[in-house]
Amino acid sequence: KGVPGIEDVTSDQDRAGPQANVVIDRDAASRLGVPISAIDNALNNAYSQRQVSIIYTQRNQYRVVLETLPALQTDPVLLDRLYVPGTGGRSVPITSVVRLERSTAPLAVRHQGQFPAASVSFNLLPGTSQGDAIRLVEEKARSLRMPEGVRTQFAGNAQMLQKSLSTQPMLIGAAFIAIYIVLGVLYESLLHPLTIISTLPSAGLGAVLAVLASGSDLNVLAIIGITLLMGIVKKNGIMLVDFALEAERERGLAPEAAILEACQERFRPIIMTTLAALLGAVPLAVASGTGSEFRRPLGIAICGGLIVSQVLTLYTTPVIYLALERLTGKRRLAAVPA
Repeated sequence: KGVPGIEDVTSDQDRAGPQANVVIDRDAASRLGVPISAIDNALNNAYSQRQVSIIYTQRNQYRVVLETLPALQTDPVLLDRLYVPGTGGRSVPITSVVRLERSTAPLAVRHQGQFPAASVSFNLLPGTSQGDAIRLVEEKARSLRMPEGVRTQFAGNAQMLQKSLSTQPMLIGAAFIAIYIVLGVLYESLLHPLTIISTLPSAGLGAVLAVLASGSDLNVLAIIGITLLMGIVKKNGIMLVDFALEAERERGLAPEAAILEACQERFRPIIMTTLAALLGAVPLAVASGTGSEFRRPLGIAICGGLIVSQVLTLYTTPVIYLALERLTGKRRLAAVPA
């Protein structure tokens, strides 16, 4: 409850069950000559339904259970009706050598897997991201210095967020590798796929800036939107590089002339496809109603990434294309024997 940014902290640990603990006064028991085993046997005989014998008949058998009268089992105060043997064979009230300590106990012991567990739930205050709340809760848990046998872990939405964030770099890296392999096979080049992949960072930058500017959270759906942008934005580079390479290989144009013609001829298709994808995501970004606050970051991320990438890639893609072409030309010249 002391962690800033969260509210409605609740727990499923309901310690509402009254409990009475019998504590042996060893000094009094030694003074009165009462052995500890006699106290254990008295309590065992009175309250634990101890089986002392079995009565066998011709057809059945009956277990004999020793216990005190049911009327004496209703209140711990009636414990003074029990006696234990003391010095000289005299009977000593058990309350002379024990004392009662009242406390509370859980009504039920819940488990997670094979281990007893207690769940603590909380909600986020407006303006608090789930990632920040998870970090603050973890810091608070570490400051408690709980015993080594007690460990904490998140469940529910927090656990899903942690899993998605931990695997996100690997997924993005796998997507980059897959895109590079497919484009390398398509264009029969090791360098020009980098021209197309260079359009992706601008999309991620635009998506993050749009989410921050709108005041939304960078949640799982926003990350999904950034992943979707990897497939949408690279079509700008594909249109330019495909046209420029064809112009070089089929018509023998220089790289500068080929990429310039590609920018002129492919400008309208690039704008049209970007506007189509952008307008398709606008309803998600401006929607209202039940659950809209959960879907809005997806639309905002897509819109912001498309706008920023559209502005930047029209200038950066030709520059990177010419830089890689010059690098390829230098390698070719170095490979020619003098």
